[in-house]
Amino acid sequence: MMNRLLLCSLILWVTGPSMAQSRQVIPAKSEGRTVAPAAMQRVYDEVKTPFKYGVILKGEKGKKLDSPSVFRAGEKWYMVYIIFDGDGYETALAQSNDLLHWEPKGKVLPFRNSGWDAVQAAGYIALQDTTWGASYKLEAYDGKYWMSYLGGALKGYETDPLAIGIAWTKDPTHATSWRRLDAPVLSGDQRDVRPWEALTQYKSNIIHDTDETLGYPFVMFYNGKPKGGAERIGMAVSHDMRHWSRYGVEPVIDNGKGISGDPQITRIGDTWVMFYFGAFWRPKAFDTFACSYDLVHWTKWVGPDLVAPSESYDKTYAHKPWLVKHDGVVYHFYCAVGDQGRVLALATSADLRAITD
Repeated sequence: MMNRLLLCSLILWVTGPSMAQSRQVIPAKSEGRTVAPAAMQRVYDEVKTPFKYGVILKGEKGKKLDSPSVFRAGEKWYMVYIIFDGDGYETALAQSNDLLHWEPKGKVLPFRNSGWDAVQAAGYIALQDTTWGASYKLEAYDGKYWMSYLGGALKGYETDPLAIGIAWTKDPTHATSWRRLDAPVLSGDQRDVRPWEALTQYKSNIIHDTDETLGYPFVMFYNGKPKGGAERIGMAVSHDMRHWSRYGVEPVIDNGKGISGDPQITRIGDTWVMFYFGAFWRPKAFDTFACSYDLVHWTKWVGPDLVAPSESYDKTYAHKPWLVKHDGVVYHFYCAVGDQGRVLALATSADLRAITD
């Protein structure tokens, strides 16, 4: 009996309590600065993209494309994006020399025969240089490049429940299958799940905060929803990219109804900027932004949308942003839904159509 007790004590000392028992929400900072209207206006003036360049990528044989995220490696640009074929999500890679013309290279998160993420794997790049107008390169951690993804085992368009997984590769510029962690890092059945995300977790963006503002180097922003409720954006944090703790009880972006989702985080001067899309708390779907000084307290922009439906190809939805600034031009990639189906489109801060025609 004594030997068995000693053995059990040793196992607990080595492994610690189970993840289900040890998970708890990390309390958020209670106070934060509001970003003044003049500062918000300066950000808008910096990032606005009033010129629509048009559709830049379509799915083969009518497949739907979604959620672009763009990075640079060497002298080339790469885009991770999602393909929906009617059964579920897969993730693919495209390549460009000029941010305007894109060549599909192949899949990086394809369907699997089994597992919690067998038919849903929608990936988003992680640990990108967040400095506005800088390199847009991906940072390696532990000798690997990382991606977070929306995963699920049920067929259909974003069939609930969905969870967040993590994948990695040694070379993000090659269209080969990324390695996935065995289990989701955030899901609705975990002990620390918050009411506003209890059913499903959606798109995520992971940044490396070198200042460790929240006491952690890695910070994830993602949208989630409860059964029958609105989608809101909240946070999680990690020391190692593999184990994640939810940060704060409440969401950081909440527009009360509809969808607030698909965050992308960048930094302009001393201000963190979150690009995200809204839908159904105003008509249709559109891209907007919010600003913060501490990653926790966010001031929402209330002025003109960054993109909104206006053309035949995005007359239904113009949403799901990814923005980069290169050579003085802002490129705003987004998902467009209209008379060409669900495709990827581009808006810019300068009229590039006049230059390239």
